[in-house]
Amino acid sequence: MTPDQYCQEKAARSGSSFYYAFLFLPAEQRRAITAVYAFCREVDDVVDECTDPSVARIKLAWWSKEIHKLFEGQAEHPVTRALQPHLAPFGLREAQFQAVIDGMEMDLDQTRYMDWPGLRKYCWHAAGVVGQLSAQIFTYQNGDTPAYAEKLGLALQMTNIIRDVGDDARRGRIYLPIDDLQKHNVKAADILNSRETDDFRALMAFQTARARGLYKEAMALLHEQDRRAQRPGLMMAAIYYTLLCEIEKDGWPVLTSRISLTPLRKLVIAWKIWVGGGKGFIRKIRALDVPAN
Repeated sequence: MTPDQYCQEKAARSGSSFYYAFLFLPAEQRRAITAVYAFCREVDDVVDECTDPSVARIKLAWWSKEIHKLFEGQAEHPVTRALQPHLAPFGLREAQFQAVIDGMEMDLDQTRYMDWPGLRKYCWHAAGVVGQLSAQIFTYQNGDTPAYAEKLGLALQMTNIIRDVGDDARRGRIYLPIDDLQKHNVKAADILNSRETDDFRALMAFQTARARGLYKEAMALLHEQDRRAQRPGLMMAAIYYTLLCEIEKDGWPVLTSRISLTPLRKLVIAWKIWVGGGKGFIRKIRALDVPAN
């Protein structure tokens, strides 16, 4: 198995919405973004699959050293070997990959976040910087596009957090900010014990509005000259935004269920964005009446 094949299998096996956006890219960009995604999956799996935090720290330290070796031209792992030829063409930087690893280490250090600024910092490490890496691979001309991609990464991560409240709680984690819980009279025990109440649904409505605000801020930063190049990101945005709306429509049953879109629906959404260039989706999001974050 070649390094590219390893990354392709890792991406396909995950069933992620990101995979559907990759299908439409030219070969070099597809290989590059698939390698970046495979790296993110590798380090994320360290945290999710290691029951001993000390073992997880050792593995993340290994990945940190491996990324450093990658940028010295001495990559050993299939993922870093797949990344190697794409570093210079797309301007990928070591600090960006190390920031992702730092985000995974945050998961080992804390299971609660006091407020939105604290959670936002985590979201940047987990997804904002990944958005920037992705935008570089998709290519751009306008100087606002990296900020668009970073903001979109935050929106996607908030959507993940909303979807995974129950799954995370079963791992002992609550990403929803403590001060938001307090404002909505929701106790941590309610979430950990899967108690769906009107107060909990009001809390989730608030988080959904926050996510929508991030989508709106992102789309406001995407200029027309980069819209077509950034279509893969718009595909991910459209898929995740549709998922967010489905969760809301169902009344946020996220403590006991994990809502998802079918592969066919994801593919149809992605295809529509690719063919139409995302104009309709951008207009729809920019017209949302939500508060800024």
